[in-house]
Amino acid sequence: MEFVKAFLIGGLLCVIGQLLIDFTKLTPARILVSYVTAGVVLTAVGVYQPLVDFAGAGATVPLTGFGYTLAMGVRQAVEETGWLGIFTGGFTAGAAGVAAAVLFGYLAALCSRSGDKA
Repeated sequence: MEFVKAFLIGGLLCVIGQLLIDFTKLTPARILVSYVTAGVVLTAVGVYQPLVDFAGAGATVPLTGFGYTLAMGVRQAVEETGWLGIFTGGFTAGAAGVAAAVLFGYLAALCSRSGDKA
C-alpha cells in the first residue's frame, strides 16, 4: 500500500505541473521555482509534513520535496546554531542531493557523445 500512496501523491503533483504547463503561460522554470517555493511554504505552515508521513517518497521526490528538504534543514540548523542556521541550513540539507545530481550528470556526460542532432 505504501507504493500506491507514493504513486498517487507523486503522480498528482506531476499532473498539477503538467496542467500548469498545458493551460497557463507559465514557463517550466517558473513552475519549477513555484513548486520549490510551495514546498517551503507548506512546510513552514505545517501542512507538508503530514503529506510526507502519508506518502513518503511520493511527497519527497518531486520538486516540492526539495523545498521541504530546504525548510527542514533551516529549521534544524536554527535549533542547533541559532539565527546563523537561516543561512547555512538549506545548504547543508540540500548538499547531498545536489552533489549526487552533479556527479551522475558528469558520469552521464562521460558515457555519452556530444554532437549536433541532424
